[in-house]
Amino acid sequence: MVRTEHDIAAQVQAAKTDSEAADALIRQYMGFIRSETVKFIHTAPENGHEDELSIAMLAFYEAVLAYEKSRGAFLPYAARAIRNRLIDHYRTEKRHGNVISLHTPLGGEEDGGELLDAIPDAVDHVEDYASRTASQREIQEFSEKLARFGLTFSDVADNCPRQERTFAACRRVLDFARSRPELLKRVEDTGKLPMNELASGSGTDRKTMERHRKYLAAILLAFTNGYEIIRGHLCQIAPAKGGSMK
Repeated sequence: MVRTEHDIAAQVQAAKTDSEAADALIRQYMGFIRSETVKFIHTAPENGHEDELSIAMLAFYEAVLAYEKSRGAFLPYAARAIRNRLIDHYRTEKRHGNVISLHTPLGGEEDGGELLDAIPDAVDHVEDYASRTASQREIQEFSEKLARFGLTFSDVADNCPRQERTFAACRRVLDFARSRPELLKRVEDTGKLPMNELASGSGTDRKTMERHRKYLAAILLAFTNGYEIIRGHLCQIAPAKGGSMK
Protein backbone atom coordinates (compact mmCIF):
# COMPACT_ATOMS: atom_id res chain seq x y z
CA MET A 1 0.00 0.00 0.00
CA VAL A 2 1.36 3.42 -0.94
CA ARG A 3 1.75 5.66 2.08
CA THR A 4 0.36 9.17 1.87
CA GLU A 5 2.19 12.23 3.14
CA HIS A 6 -0.36 12.33 5.96
CA ASP A 7 0.67 8.81 7.01
CA ILE A 8 4.36 9.71 6.94
CA ALA A 9 3.80 12.92 8.94
CA ALA A 10 1.89 10.93 11.55
CA GLN A 11 4.74 8.42 11.81
CA VAL A 12 7.28 11.22 12.21
CA GLN A 13 5.26 12.89 14.95
CA ALA A 14 5.01 9.58 16.81
CA ALA A 15 8.75 9.01 16.41
CA LYS A 16 9.52 12.33 18.13
CA THR A 17 8.45 10.97 21.52
CA ASP A 18 8.62 7.19 21.05
CA SER A 19 12.12 5.74 20.70
CA GLU A 20 10.83 2.43 19.33
CA ALA A 21 8.79 4.29 16.71
CA ALA A 22 11.89 6.32 15.80
CA ASP A 23 14.02 3.21 15.40
CA ALA A 24 11.31 1.57 13.31
CA LEU A 25 11.00 4.66 11.08
CA ILE A 26 14.74 4.68 10.41
CA ARG A 27 14.65 0.99 9.50
CA GLN A 28 11.64 1.54 7.25
CA TYR A 29 13.34 4.36 5.35
CA MET A 30 16.87 2.92 5.16
CA GLY A 31 16.36 2.56 1.40
CA PHE A 32 15.54 6.26 1.14
CA ILE A 33 18.52 7.22 3.34
CA ARG A 34 20.85 5.07 1.26
CA SER A 35 19.45 6.50 -1.98
CA GLU A 36 20.04 10.08 -0.84
CA THR A 37 23.59 9.15 0.14
CA VAL A 38 24.24 7.63 -3.28
CA LYS A 39 22.88 10.76 -4.98
CA PHE A 40 25.43 12.83 -3.11
CA ILE A 41 28.56 10.67 -3.39
CA HIS A 42 27.73 9.15 -6.83
CA THR A 43 28.77 5.69 -5.72
CA ALA A 44 27.64 2.93 -3.38
CA PRO A 45 28.34 3.58 0.32
CA GLU A 46 30.07 0.21 0.47
CA ASN A 47 32.82 1.57 -1.82
CA GLY A 48 34.69 3.15 1.06
CA HIS A 49 31.87 5.54 2.03
CA GLU A 50 30.39 3.89 5.11
CA ASP A 51 31.02 7.15 7.01
CA GLU A 52 28.69 9.05 4.71
CA LEU A 53 25.87 6.53 5.14
CA SER A 54 26.20 6.71 8.91
CA ILE A 55 26.10 10.50 8.77
CA ALA A 56 23.02 10.34 6.54
CA MET A 57 21.28 8.08 9.08
CA LEU A 58 21.96 10.55 11.87
CA ALA A 59 20.81 13.45 9.67
CA PHE A 60 17.55 11.62 8.96
CA TYR A 61 16.99 11.17 12.68
CA GLU A 62 17.76 14.84 13.34
CA ALA A 63 15.21 15.71 10.64
CA VAL A 64 12.61 13.63 12.47
CA LEU A 65 13.22 15.56 15.69
CA ALA A 66 13.15 18.97 14.02
CA TYR A 67 10.28 18.41 11.56
CA GLU A 68 7.06 20.39 11.74
CA LYS A 69 4.20 20.29 9.22
CA SER A 70 4.83 23.94 8.38
CA ARG A 71 8.14 22.87 6.83
CA GLY A 72 6.34 21.04 4.00
CA ALA A 73 6.45 17.36 3.05
CA PHE A 74 8.75 15.33 5.29
CA LEU A 75 10.77 13.33 2.78
CA PRO A 76 12.00 16.36 0.77
CA TYR A 77 12.79 18.02 4.10
CA ALA A 78 14.77 14.95 5.22
CA ALA A 79 16.57 14.81 1.86
CA ARG A 80 17.74 18.40 2.30
CA ALA A 81 18.86 17.64 5.86
CA ILE A 82 20.91 14.67 4.64
CA ARG A 83 22.53 16.65 1.84
CA ASN A 84 23.34 19.59 4.13
CA ARG A 85 24.89 17.31 6.73
CA LEU A 86 27.03 15.57 4.10
CA ILE A 87 28.15 18.94 2.73
CA ASP A 88 29.13 19.97 6.27
CA HIS A 89 31.04 16.71 6.61
CA TYR A 90 33.10 17.37 3.48
CA ARG A 91 33.75 20.95 4.49
CA THR A 92 35.03 19.75 7.86
CA GLU A 93 37.28 17.20 6.21
CA LYS A 94 38.65 19.87 3.90
CA ARG A 95 39.65 21.97 6.91
CA HIS A 96 41.49 19.05 8.47
CA GLY A 97 43.36 17.76 5.46
CA ASN A 98 44.04 17.98 1.77
CA VAL A 99 40.58 16.85 0.75
CA ILE A 100 39.26 18.01 -2.60
CA SER A 101 35.91 19.77 -2.30
CA LEU A 102 33.22 17.99 -4.27
CA HIS A 103 31.56 21.38 -4.80
CA THR A 104 34.52 23.02 -6.54
CA PRO A 105 33.32 24.64 -9.81
CA LEU A 106 34.57 22.77 -12.86
CA GLY A 107 37.02 24.82 -14.90
CA GLY A 108 36.92 27.53 -12.25
CA GLU A 109 33.60 28.84 -13.52
CA GLU A 110 30.56 29.01 -11.27
CA ASP A 111 28.11 28.06 -14.00
CA GLY A 112 30.16 25.15 -15.29
CA GLY A 113 28.91 22.56 -12.82
CA GLU A 114 30.64 21.05 -9.82
CA LEU A 115 33.31 18.43 -9.42
CA LEU A 116 30.67 16.22 -7.80
CA ASP A 117 28.83 16.01 -11.14
CA ALA A 118 31.89 14.66 -12.93
CA ILE A 119 32.91 11.95 -10.46
CA PRO A 120 32.51 8.42 -11.92
CA ASP A 121 31.25 5.49 -9.89
CA ALA A 122 34.79 4.36 -9.08
CA VAL A 123 35.96 7.20 -6.85
CA ASP A 124 39.59 6.65 -5.96
CA HIS A 125 40.70 10.18 -4.98
CA VAL A 126 38.85 9.85 -1.69
CA GLU A 127 40.02 6.35 -0.87
CA ASP A 128 41.35 7.66 2.46
CA TYR A 129 37.74 7.55 3.65
CA ALA A 130 37.79 3.78 3.35
CA SER A 131 40.52 3.50 5.98
CA ARG A 132 38.64 5.47 8.62
CA THR A 133 37.56 3.53 11.70
CA ALA A 134 34.17 5.24 11.71
CA SER A 135 31.59 3.21 9.80
CA GLN A 136 28.05 1.99 9.93
CA ARG A 137 29.24 -0.70 12.33
CA GLU A 138 30.19 2.07 14.75
CA ILE A 139 26.56 3.17 14.90
CA GLN A 140 25.40 -0.38 15.60
CA GLU A 141 28.07 -1.04 18.23
CA PHE A 142 27.39 2.23 20.01
CA SER A 143 23.65 1.55 19.93
CA GLU A 144 24.29 -1.77 21.66
CA LYS A 145 26.37 -0.05 24.33
CA LEU A 146 23.63 2.50 24.92
CA ALA A 147 21.18 -0.37 25.33
CA ARG A 148 23.15 -1.50 28.40
CA PHE A 149 21.99 1.74 29.98
CA GLY A 150 18.46 1.21 28.67
CA LEU A 151 18.99 4.05 26.18
CA THR A 152 18.46 4.73 22.49
CA PHE A 153 19.76 7.53 20.26
CA SER A 154 16.43 9.30 20.58
CA ASP A 155 16.67 9.22 24.40
CA VAL A 156 20.07 10.88 24.22
CA ALA A 157 18.94 13.56 21.76
CA ASP A 158 15.96 14.41 23.97
CA ASN A 159 18.22 14.69 27.03
CA CYS A 160 20.90 16.95 25.52
CA PRO A 161 21.62 20.16 27.44
CA ARG A 162 20.03 23.17 25.76
CA GLN A 163 21.72 25.92 27.76
CA GLU A 164 25.36 26.90 27.51
CA ARG A 165 26.07 26.67 31.24
CA THR A 166 24.50 23.23 31.48
CA PHE A 167 26.54 22.02 28.53
CA ALA A 168 29.67 23.45 30.22
CA ALA A 169 28.79 21.49 33.38
CA CYS A 170 28.49 18.28 31.37
CA ARG A 171 31.80 19.08 29.72
CA ARG A 172 33.46 19.33 33.15
CA VAL A 173 32.17 15.87 33.97
CA LEU A 174 33.56 14.55 30.69
CA ASP A 175 36.95 16.22 31.24
CA PHE A 176 37.23 14.66 34.68
CA ALA A 177 36.22 11.22 33.40
CA ARG A 178 38.72 11.42 30.54
CA SER A 179 41.48 12.15 33.05
CA ARG A 180 40.59 8.86 34.76
CA PRO A 181 40.80 6.10 32.09
CA GLU A 182 40.02 3.49 34.73
CA LEU A 183 36.76 5.32 35.47
CA LEU A 184 35.71 5.27 31.80
CA LYS A 185 36.57 1.58 31.68
CA ARG A 186 34.38 0.97 34.72
CA VAL A 187 31.48 2.80 33.10
CA GLU A 188 31.86 0.69 29.98
CA ASP A 189 32.13 -2.59 31.91
CA THR A 190 29.33 -2.03 34.43
CA GLY A 191 26.84 0.03 32.42
CA LYS A 192 26.53 2.41 35.39
CA LEU A 193 27.56 6.00 36.05
CA PRO A 194 29.45 6.59 39.34
CA MET A 195 27.49 9.78 40.00
CA ASN A 196 29.02 10.63 43.40
CA GLU A 197 32.56 10.22 42.11
CA LEU A 198 31.83 12.21 38.95
CA ALA A 199 30.14 15.01 40.88
CA SER A 200 32.89 15.40 43.48
CA GLY A 201 35.72 15.03 40.97
CA SER A 202 34.32 17.52 38.47
CA GLY A 203 32.79 19.97 40.94
CA THR A 204 29.44 19.65 39.16
CA ASP A 205 26.11 19.81 40.92
CA ARG A 206 24.64 16.32 41.15
CA LYS A 207 21.13 17.55 40.40
CA THR A 208 22.35 18.91 37.07
CA MET A 209 23.99 15.59 36.35
CA GLU A 210 20.83 13.68 37.22
CA ARG A 211 18.78 15.82 34.81
CA HIS A 212 21.19 14.94 32.00
CA ARG A 213 22.17 11.43 33.04
CA LYS A 214 21.31 9.98 29.61
CA TYR A 215 23.44 12.51 27.76
CA LEU A 216 26.33 12.01 30.20
CA ALA A 217 26.15 8.26 29.74
CA ALA A 218 26.37 8.73 25.98
CA ILE A 219 29.30 11.14 25.94
CA LEU A 220 31.30 9.04 28.40
CA LEU A 221 30.69 5.91 26.34
CA ALA A 222 31.64 7.81 23.19
CA PHE A 223 35.16 8.22 24.58
CA THR A 224 35.68 4.56 25.47
CA ASN A 225 36.47 3.18 22.03
CA GLY A 226 37.22 5.90 19.47
CA TYR A 227 33.67 6.64 18.36
CA GLU A 228 34.62 9.51 16.06
CA ILE A 229 31.30 9.92 14.26
CA ILE A 230 29.30 9.60 17.47
CA ARG A 231 31.42 12.23 19.23
CA GLY A 232 30.95 14.60 16.32
CA HIS A 233 27.21 14.06 16.38
CA LEU A 234 26.95 14.72 20.11
CA CYS A 235 28.92 17.95 19.63
CA GLN A 236 26.65 19.08 16.81
CA ILE A 237 23.46 18.72 18.85
CA ALA A 238 24.95 20.59 21.81
CA PRO A 239 24.82 24.41 22.12
CA ALA A 240 26.80 26.17 19.40
CA LYS A 241 29.33 27.71 21.78
CA GLY A 242 29.88 24.58 23.78
CA GLY A 243 33.37 24.01 22.49
CA SER A 244 34.96 20.94 21.01
CA MET A 245 34.85 17.45 22.46
CA LYS A 246 37.79 16.11 20.49
